[in-house]
Amino acid sequence: MSSLHTLLVIASLVIGGMAGMLYQKRRNEAENIKLNKTAEDIMSRARKEADEIVKEGKLESKDLVYKGKQELDREVKEKKKELSQQEKRLIQKEEAIDNKMSSIEKKEEQVARKNQEAEDKLKSVDKVREEAENLRNNMINEIEKIATMTREEAKQLLVSELLEDAKIEAARELREIEEQTKSEADKKARSIIATAVQRCAPEYVGEISVSVVNLPNDEMKGRIIGREGRNIRTFESVTGVDIIVDDTPEAVILSSYDPYRREIAKMTLERLITDGRIHPARIEELQDKCKQELDKHVLEVGEQTLFDLGVHGVHKEITKLIGRLKYRTSYGQNVLGHSIEVARICGTMAAELGLNEKIAKRAGLLHDIGKAIDYESEGSHTEIGLEVAKKYKEDWRVLNAIASHHGEEEFKCVESVLVQSADAISASRPGARREVLESYLKRLENLEEIANSFDGVSKCYAIQAGREVRIVVEPDKVNDERLVTLSKDISKKIEEELTYPGQIRVTVIREARSVGYAK
Repeated sequence: MSSLHTLLVIASLVIGGMAGMLYQKRRNEAENIKLNKTAEDIMSRARKEADEIVKEGKLESKDLVYKGKQELDREVKEKKKELSQQEKRLIQKEEAIDNKMSSIEKKEEQVARKNQEAEDKLKSVDKVREEAENLRNNMINEIEKIATMTREEAKQLLVSELLEDAKIEAARELREIEEQTKSEADKKARSIIATAVQRCAPEYVGEISVSVVNLPNDEMKGRIIGREGRNIRTFESVTGVDIIVDDTPEAVILSSYDPYRREIAKMTLERLITDGRIHPARIEELQDKCKQELDKHVLEVGEQTLFDLGVHGVHKEITKLIGRLKYRTSYGQNVLGHSIEVARICGTMAAELGLNEKIAKRAGLLHDIGKAIDYESEGSHTEIGLEVAKKYKEDWRVLNAIASHHGEEEFKCVESVLVQSADAISASRPGARREVLESYLKRLENLEEIANSFDGVSKCYAIQAGREVRIVVEPDKVNDERLVTLSKDISKKIEEELTYPGQIRVTVIREARSVGYAK
């Protein structure tokens, strides 16, 4: 019974499965039919839409073709119109060219005709010229026969007379120009120098070769000398300055030709007196400190000098040398004050002449820079200063001013001439350097006496504060060749018999005059 039941269940399951499969199949077929129908509808709609799109495209394409054809026709018409206008213009140009060619041909014919006429005239002119030349030659021959002088001789005579007249006239004009120029130049020079001197007239203080150091009491002299003189020996060897201990109450004297070294010694001795400890080691220690302080002070003096004068771009070492000039004198004149005065005079004269004022001031300030170290180096202060300026690459005009301010080199620029003039103004003015009036006048008298002692001297004048002696000789006793030897002989005698600062210029003048009267 159970097996039958099982079979029935299996049979029912099989039948159910088959029925389900059949149902699914039919369902699928129905769906396929439905889908096919839907697809056909979609395709039909798509075909309709495509047909409509094609129709619209054909209409639009026709419209575009029509419009393009109209546009093309319009452009073709415009091009044809432009071509016709260009053709008209070309025709007009061709006509104008034809007209020009015809006129050119006419002109060429006229030119050819004129050339022919000109050739005919030239031939006739040549013939006339030849006849005139023949007549001229005949006349020259006749004149030579009458004058008993050839043509070349007559020409030379005429040329020589014309040249002589021209030389006389040129000499007269040249002399008038020279006199006028010299007069104007002298007036201008006097005005410039007067202006420069008026703007710069500093006071001078006479420097001497000794310095006095005051002492608190006379017992300090013994301490300065030290046991068996060891302190004073050490001081003199370290500083290079002599100490003079005499009967002067409460004072000792420092003596040295070098003011810079003397100032260091003075500072050292004053410090020793204030400190109270005076022995060799302390002397050396304070001397080093004072030297450093004075070096610093010297640099400050140099910088202040450059600032006051408006001179910039100077090397630090040259600035120190400028400050050292404060402790250097020349014939009693402070070299720094002299250099500042020369710089200001140069600047004033350069401004009046329209020259470079800065270069003129710089050259004037540095012209005696060699005097700051001439005690330490061999050679003149000019050579030493030139070497220092070259070392620190100063301007070539400054170099020339340094080298030429005593006439050792030629002037290569106007600034050098200004420096020499300003140097003479500053140095040779009476009172600028330590020289009493009596000795100054005596030196001028001696100069004139030496010059007058030579044979042939007519007049003699000491000028420029004794810096130049101008001598006028008798022309019948002294010829031109004798002038050179006479100036050298007088210079040599001045060198042998006189003592003077700087240099003296000897100028010998020989002048011949002839006076005539027109009646």
